Amino acid sequence: MKIAVLGGDGFVGWPTVLHLSDLGHEVHIIDNLSRRWIDTELGVQSLTPMDSIQERCRIWKEVTGKTLRFHLLDLAKEYERLKSWLVENKPDAIIHFAEQRAAPYSMKTDRHKVYTVNNNVSATHNLLAAVVESGIDPHIVHLGTMGVYGYSSVGAAIPEGYLDVEIENLEGEKKELEILYPTKPGSVYHMTKSLDQILFQFYAQNDGLRITDLHQGIVWGTHTEQTRRDEQLINRFDYDGDYGTVLNRFLIQAAIGYPLTVHGTGGQTRAFIHIQDSVRCIELALSDAPERGDRVKIFNQMTETHRVRDLAALISKLTGAEVMNLPNPRKEAAENDLIVKNEQFLALGLNPTTLENGLLAEVVEVAKKYAHRIDRSRVPAVSAWTKDIAPTVNHDPEGKALKSVG
Repeated sequence: MKIAVLGGDGFVGWPTVLHLSDLGHEVHIIDNLSRRWIDTELGVQSLTPMDSIQERCRIWKEVTGKTLRFHLLDLAKEYERLKSWLVENKPDAIIHFAEQRAAPYSMKTDRHKVYTVNNNVSATHNLLAAVVESGIDPHIVHLGTMGVYGYSSVGAAIPEGYLDVEIENLEGEKKELEILYPTKPGSVYHMTKSLDQILFQFYAQNDGLRITDLHQGIVWGTHTEQTRRDEQLINRFDYDGDYGTVLNRFLIQAAIGYPLTVHGTGGQTRAFIHIQDSVRCIELALSDAPERGDRVKIFNQMTETHRVRDLAALISKLTGAEVMNLPNPRKEAAENDLIVKNEQFLALGLNPTTLENGLLAEVVEVAKKYAHRIDRSRVPAVSAWTKDIAPTVNHDPEGKALKSVG
């Protein structure tokens, strides 16, 4: 297939590009490189050294003989260019990663909230409108998030997108109805993914677009089979308080002798998936495309759930790292349960990767190798949902966290 990967330079996008190219697909990367500009804005860099996207593509060609094509294009701002590209290239599938992906970043200031909404919602709607107007019929696969559901405890498993409900009509008769599972986004970022769902439902029913929406858990790990083939193919690895995901952050903190920062009670339950499983799920979703006129196909893309404090205890036992409790910068319940159904990917043949000590140790080794690139002052999570709960972390001259204030 000819596949366009929107946001193919990103944390999940890049290993997906390599995975699909390795399978023999013709892969086109469309990206505005905004994630690299955000690194500059925040004054932080990926733990792993990243070459330019052009150099990455060159190395892949050198290692495998396969060609990756990169196109610099901003989905949210260059609608006509996007439409022209679709008309000219007619991709069989489009994988949509091209959204600002960090909840903490989306909550930093009003400017970051506005940017996240403008970028994410416009990118998604521009893509859908351009596909309709170009007259092509690609399978659109979107990377969403489990976070659209929020983290409240309802005592029941979260279904894969849809919920069967019973309502009473005006005649008093009971009627069955299938609805989208109600969303309860916990940040501006998660809100944009909730809005994406409504856009997808409209364009599927109104224009017959074939859409798959993947509600993904928190991604951990850094290597996939393809990124291991050459050091210059390595994936980005975020450790800062805005973009570093919780398990990866714990593993980096352990590697540099920094206390594992557990916010609040650590009773928040999260869904997780290893990066290798994430790219495998994209492959499986592509193989199971809906027909025109079908409803949006929704998968819960996760493999296991864990409480944050349990993860910290696991990493502490594995590495000997100290655990430190800090005020929680997020506005969320201190404790929650999370039960998630993921039968569709299992039925398609996913063999889940779990939190094995070997894979955890691999991430620690990567962190140790590049520890000299870490700015310890950027490790604490300080972007707050409300100003009165923003934690302040004091540091000693060596950069080690001493205590929390706030």
